[in-house]
Amino acid sequence: MNKLLKNLGPGLLFAGAAIGVSHLVQSTRAGADFGFGLAWALILIHVCKYPFFQYGPRYASATGESLLKGYNKLGKPVLIIYALLSVATMFTIQTAVTIVTAGLASSLFGDFVSLEIWTVFILALCFVVLIVGKYKLLDRVMKIIILILTLSTVAAVLLAVVGPSTPLSFVQIIPQDKLGITFLIAFMGWMPAPLDISIWHSLWTVEKQKLGKKISYKSTLYDFNVGYITTVVLGFCFMCLGTVVMYNSETSLSPNAGIFAVQLIEIYSFSLGDWAYIIIGLAALTAMLSTTITTLDASPRAFDKTLQLISVKHLKSGYKFWLVVLITGTLSIYFFYLSEMGTLIQIATVLSFLTAPFYALANYILISSKHTPKMYHPSRWLHALSIFGILFLIGFSVWYLWILCQF
Repeated sequence: MNKLLKNLGPGLLFAGAAIGVSHLVQSTRAGADFGFGLAWALILIHVCKYPFFQYGPRYASATGESLLKGYNKLGKPVLIIYALLSVATMFTIQTAVTIVTAGLASSLFGDFVSLEIWTVFILALCFVVLIVGKYKLLDRVMKIIILILTLSTVAAVLLAVVGPSTPLSFVQIIPQDKLGITFLIAFMGWMPAPLDISIWHSLWTVEKQKLGKKISYKSTLYDFNVGYITTVVLGFCFMCLGTVVMYNSETSLSPNAGIFAVQLIEIYSFSLGDWAYIIIGLAALTAMLSTTITTLDASPRAFDKTLQLISVKHLKSGYKFWLVVLITGTLSIYFFYLSEMGTLIQIATVLSFLTAPFYALANYILISSKHTPKMYHPSRWLHALSIFGILFLIGFSVWYLWILCQF
């Protein structure tokens, strides 16, 4: 058991990257607006995305290389498409998660400094952790953050459930209006995370292997499953919090991500008592801090590797260079488009869902190809689940676009 716990790392980094806006903002809003009516969507999307997320660490463990090198074996066009999709989303995603984190920090520790300074401070702190400690420190920090996040979130749910009882409905709902359908797609787009995180996971797995003794294939899958189950449990927890505290209330939630996050804690405090403020705040802040630091690490790492494979040239200190570029771009978007953050999140989440079939197909083709040792190919049931997941992601995307044209 101790050995398995020691081998945990990339799976918790995956959980850290996943549990952020998708859980804190989207899951809570789902509970606030629909109660448990979208529980079916939360379960279904986790089932459909499971094999494609798993193929990241599976391929890395089987071959010792990341999915990006595997994509390169499938053909340069696959890498080019990935690079274009990354540019289209990484700045918006990083800005969205950072501003929510800054808003929470300001709410918890006081507004003695402006939100702008909190944003710069958080990015600087994450930058130092990544540059000084590199993967080894990130691996250790995330184990602590995920532990605090899990315990504080579960505690918050228990406090909410044992509080004043309100009628709860478990009737499942399929939204019919444009606004509801768009939210449903956005909810599933980032639940538990965009599929391109499977690429990040494969990179983290390779980095983990560099720290010392080779980690077994069994331990790698155990690590992934721990992280994935954590995202499922906490997804339900945040939906439960939104349902118990805000469903059927007259509270109007702000579309601005930063304001929403702060408003969320205040609503919980009002409903559960001021003594619960720190617990709710700690759960929310650790959720967003984990996402901020993991996305800040993964996007530059993946983009640098991609450009190396496309151009066959190595940019000296490429990871650091793209890390600075991402931070600069994040601050630029923050200072010029802060008022549009709600819209930016909506666009990013919908785009994540619409691009999911690309990653699903690429991962499935690669893990089933000659580039992966046959003994690591998916089992029969995983093949079936993969085909079902691909058909669902494509079908749901087409349905969404068709519905969008009707309004």
